[in-house]
Amino acid sequence: MPTALVAGGAGFLGSHLVDKLIDEGWRVLAIDNLITGDWSNLDHQPDVVRIEADVSRPLTIDEAIDGVFHLASPASPVDFARIPFEILHAGSIATERLLELAIAKNARFLFASTSEVYGDPLVHPQSETYWGNVNPIGVRAVYDEAKRFGEATTMAFARYRSADVRIVRIFNTYGERMRLGDGRVVPNFVGQALRGEPLTVYGDGLQTRSFCYAKDLIDGIYRLFQSGCAEPVNIGNPTEHTILEFAKAVQRLTGSQSPIVHREFVTPDDPKQRRPDIAKAKSILGWEPATSLDDGLKRTIEDFQKRISRAQP
Repeated sequence: MPTALVAGGAGFLGSHLVDKLIDEGWRVLAIDNLITGDWSNLDHQPDVVRIEADVSRPLTIDEAIDGVFHLASPASPVDFARIPFEILHAGSIATERLLELAIAKNARFLFASTSEVYGDPLVHPQSETYWGNVNPIGVRAVYDEAKRFGEATTMAFARYRSADVRIVRIFNTYGERMRLGDGRVVPNFVGQALRGEPLTVYGDGLQTRSFCYAKDLIDGIYRLFQSGCAEPVNIGNPTEHTILEFAKAVQRLTGSQSPIVHREFVTPDDPKQRRPDIAKAKSILGWEPATSLDDGLKRTIEDFQKRISRAQP
C-alpha cells in the first residue's frame, strides 16, 4: 500500500483528494494547520493519520512516503487581506520544504497551482502557454504571485535537483465541504439563497467563470499525478457562465424567492473572464469534466443545507 502526504488535507479540495487516494488504495497522512481547514471534513475517513502542523515550518516524517501533494494554501479572496503572510508562505517556504521532503523520500511531488496565475487575462480561453496578466503589487498578489513563485520553485527543483514533479492549474471549483463563509461565488449564493437573503451580485454580473465540480477536478488531479507530464496542466470546466446566470441557477435549484441585488464592483484586479483551455488535459490525461452544473449544484446545495441546519440553534 503506497503512502501519500496531503498538505492541506483538512481543507475543501484536500479532503476530496484524500477520499480519492483512499479509493485508489493509498494510505494517507493528512497535514493541516487548520487556519482554513477543518478535521470534520475527514470524519468519514477514520483511518487517515491526522497531523496538525504548518508546512512552512520544519517538518519531520519518520516513515516512507510515495507521494507528496501540496494543496496547503488559503484560496478565498476574503483571506487575502486577513492572512496575507500565511498565503505567501504557503506558496513559497512551504513549497520548498515539501519539495525537499519529496526528494528525501524519493517521492513524486504535486503542486496545486491555480488559474490565478493568468491574472485578469488578455487571452481567452487560457491555455498553459499563456504567461498571464497579473498585478504583482495588488491585493490579490499575495495569492497570485505566491502560486507563480511556487510553480517556479517546483520547476527549478525538477531541472536542478531531479525532483519528480507535477503541476496542476486549478480553475474555479465548487462542491461539498466548501467553507460556509468562504466568500467566493458558490458559497455566497447558496448560503444567501438558503437563508432567504438577497443574492449579492457585484457590478453588472456579466463577468464570467467556469465552474468545475470538485470530484471531477480531483479525478483530473489524480490522473495528472499518475501521468508522465512534469509541466503545468489546466484542470477545470470549459463551460463558461456569467455570474448573473449562476445566481439565477442557484435561485432555481434552491427554490429560493430571494431577489438578486447588484452592488458596486469593488474587488480590485478581479478577472472579467475565466475559462480554461483543457486540450492538454484531454490529450495527455484523457480527462474532461463529467458532472453537469445542475447535478453538481444539487449535491452542493444539499451539503450546505445540512451544515446550515446544524449551525442554527
